[in-house]
Amino acid sequence: MSTQSNLNLKSKDSGPVECLGQTFPSDDARREHYLSLLAKKLKDPEFRKIEGFPIGEDEDFLALSDPPYYTACPNPWIGDFIKHYGQPYDPKEKYHREPFAADMSEGKSDPVYQLHGYHTKVPHKAIIPCILHYSKPGDIVLDAFSGTGMTGVASQFCAHPVTSDLDKVVQSLKASSGKSPLWGKRLVVLSDLSPIAAFLSYNLNTPADLDLFTSCYNSIFQALESKLGWMFQTTHKETEVGRIEFTVWNEVFACPSCLTSHPFSGYRSQDEDHLTCPSCGSQSNKRSLTRIMSKHFDNLLGRTIQTSKRVPVTICYQYKGKTYNKTPDKSDLENLDKIERMGFPDKFPHFRMMNAAEDVENWGDKWRAGTAAFTHVHHIFLTRTAHVLDFLWKEAAAIKDRRSRNLMLFLFEQAVWTSSILNRYQPQGFKQVNKYLPGVYYIPSVNCEVSPWYAIGARGKRLAKTLETIPLGHNRSIISTSSATSLNMPDSSVDYVFTDPPFGENLAYSELNFVLEAFHRVFTNQKTEAIISGAQQKRLNEYQNLMRRSFAEYYRVLKPGRWMTVVFSNTRAAVWNGIQTAMQEVGFVVANVAALDKQLGSFNAVTTPTAVKQDLVITAYKPNGGLVDRFSKGGQGSEGVWDFIRTHLSNLPIVKARGGEMEFITERDPRILHDRMIAFYIGQGMPVPLSSAEFQAALADKFPEREGMFFLPEQVTEWDRKRAQMQGVGQMSIFVEDERSAIDWLRGFLRTRPSVIGDIAHEFMQQLGASWKKFETRPELGLLLEQNFLRYEGKDDVPSQIHSYLSTQNKDLRNLSKDDARLQARAKDRWYVPDPAKAVDVEAIRNKRLLQEFWNLCTEVGIARPSGPSAQQTLPLPLPTTAKKTGRKKLKEVRTEAVRLGFKECFAAKDYTTILAIAEHLPANVIEEDEQLQMMHDMAEMRAQG
Repeated sequence: MSTQSNLNLKSKDSGPVECLGQTFPSDDARREHYLSLLAKKLKDPEFRKIEGFPIGEDEDFLALSDPPYYTACPNPWIGDFIKHYGQPYDPKEKYHREPFAADMSEGKSDPVYQLHGYHTKVPHKAIIPCILHYSKPGDIVLDAFSGTGMTGVASQFCAHPVTSDLDKVVQSLKASSGKSPLWGKRLVVLSDLSPIAAFLSYNLNTPADLDLFTSCYNSIFQALESKLGWMFQTTHKETEVGRIEFTVWNEVFACPSCLTSHPFSGYRSQDEDHLTCPSCGSQSNKRSLTRIMSKHFDNLLGRTIQTSKRVPVTICYQYKGKTYNKTPDKSDLENLDKIERMGFPDKFPHFRMMNAAEDVENWGDKWRAGTAAFTHVHHIFLTRTAHVLDFLWKEAAAIKDRRSRNLMLFLFEQAVWTSSILNRYQPQGFKQVNKYLPGVYYIPSVNCEVSPWYAIGARGKRLAKTLETIPLGHNRSIISTSSATSLNMPDSSVDYVFTDPPFGENLAYSELNFVLEAFHRVFTNQKTEAIISGAQQKRLNEYQNLMRRSFAEYYRVLKPGRWMTVVFSNTRAAVWNGIQTAMQEVGFVVANVAALDKQLGSFNAVTTPTAVKQDLVITAYKPNGGLVDRFSKGGQGSEGVWDFIRTHLSNLPIVKARGGEMEFITERDPRILHDRMIAFYIGQGMPVPLSSAEFQAALADKFPEREGMFFLPEQVTEWDRKRAQMQGVGQMSIFVEDERSAIDWLRGFLRTRPSVIGDIAHEFMQQLGASWKKFETRPELGLLLEQNFLRYEGKDDVPSQIHSYLSTQNKDLRNLSKDDARLQARAKDRWYVPDPAKAVDVEAIRNKRLLQEFWNLCTEVGIARPSGPSAQQTLPLPLPTTAKKTGRKKLKEVRTEAVRLGFKECFAAKDYTTILAIAEHLPANVIEEDEQLQMMHDMAEMRAQG
């Protein structure tokens, strides 16, 4: 059968198919019907005004799309998909889950994970247990930052009964919840701003006729051999012909001493700082060499350009199954010269980087993604490679069966990066590893030009074989190319969200995707790209605003009482706080924060963002409608606090265990519970009715406590039962970096070891290392003890906490009464944690001093201090009612605890002007790295703007 006849083949007749309630005679008929509707939709100017609409022409959108299940633009059928296949929200439905925190396999070596080298993705095996835990068959799962569509792939696997490969998933779920997973079909909605990401999601989540795909693949490579095989021929022993596997190219540099030019690898070296000229033997480094440039006519741009001179130095080829290396001979150079004279194919992508259309804002050369100095897409390809890619792309586009065509393009995309001059040469004997630096544009001085057989080779068969392992077709999925800030979905229609959003400035997604998108001629619209980028003039604030808008959409479409899992990877505390704050500002309540251990495949509790060196997994829920309604009616009083706490405690894990020991559940710590309550109140725009000490005192009266954690009465029985079977309970680790964490550390220390200051000082100072925030004032140990704890003065009865500790540690003090003189003498001057009732008085005195510091801070930077009850308690003179900026002094160090309390007072008094005024004088990281400060500042900014 000829190549063309193979490409004209159609997939097997599917027979009648159902789609969104309609029946079509075949899948092709379904596709043609919706393509005609999409073509009309693209003519509508209002449709193209949808936020995040990609850049491209109608024919390019239609060429990629497979509607209604996948569109290369915003998908107009998502609402119909949900309405037809999903279940409307029923407030009477009984639904309850605790945060999933069992160990999971990351699975980066899995063939499915390795099908396409996208910049970042979560392995599907790490997502499967989350979907099984939080959803049931028939539920809708959403990921609006879908990337390669791993959430969809994981959902596909959830439809199938367990296989031996997923035994660990089942074990983890049983260990976490005591229940077996609910296998069955889920509905999946995937969306991404990037056209290339949405295209990847489509190919990994849509069934295909793999026999037809394989037939087309073989035909295309036969045609490639016939038409362009001569480009990769080389002589073997003068008369025989071998096929080139790869060619090593070098940039040419001139020696600074003798001015002779040599290929870079000709400079003998151990590294780039110790080079030896082969002509004169002089020593130098790469920076001192002069890169030789060459001029040539660029037929695509129609002008002469200047680029680095590159010469071939080594050819690796195969002859009769054996591999050989050679220096290019005369015939090789003549062949390369012949190819070079051909110029680039006329239709080869040659867009200027980040300038895909004339009507798009011109970023010029201010795009970021590495150090590579090139301006147009085609400049990172050699002429021979350009002809190969052009041929493969055109042959794939000629396949009549749309699904096979898109799958072939998906395959050929993988050859783009390894076929470019970004591909570094890394010799390993007679072999080399195709290595381009991921996540950046970097052009090496020694690069490797691979043949299509080497770059793709058996990948076609491997792709087909791997896709066979995914139970495609068991679930229904719909895919959109659109912004997470504008989801075309009904309110309260989604049952679970799993998402992996951009990580601040970690990756330049649109720049890195631009080359692949240039082949499809459909490009990312950067306007709503949620990243930090100087090129796009997006700072942390803009990034957080975009993430807030995205989470607001997640919140809108998620059903009340349902869950969202967010995977996040950024060691910068400000970015981490921005993500978590954005979630809470729109109404989500964080129930668990853990780190995914990439080596052990486990979750570990996280207490501070700057300690994070792994991927974070944030688990949050949308409060049910009952809580929100009750809160809106009576949430301003303290009863609203306990209504929230009861709801929140019911959504927290009761037991965590590992290695025979109970784990401390961080979210059940009273200080964390207080923080979550504050975030909820601030998000509702209401003042917090209870101080930390008042909250903790009442908490101890209302809820049972175990090992420093609080539970609902109905939960504590299960905890006690599990505790009896375990060895002990681990402690919450504290990472000391500021005053608050220092107080937390002292509280944990003194609770178990009431001590005199001399015994505390040594261990306390060991905690104050390089991790201390540079903008945070270091308070003296004595001040921290005085303002937060109590000291036994040797009179009256010895406090129970000290009595218990001393009698346990000293035999001679056992069975003594609390007023015994011997016990009093040993207990004198020991600091201890006050009981909740006394803690209220301690905190009241401390807060008065902290407020004084805050008002003094206002004066120091030239801001007139506001009047009000708090100010009147600490200041002798009446003050104006609004803050006025009288200076621009920037502070180097502050006491964050004082700023936090001052902000709370101003927020309660609706004095947003003072918050915004003082914020301009604080070191940037003070607000960026503090969740409460950031929330109050953001809310004050929104309210000040009306």
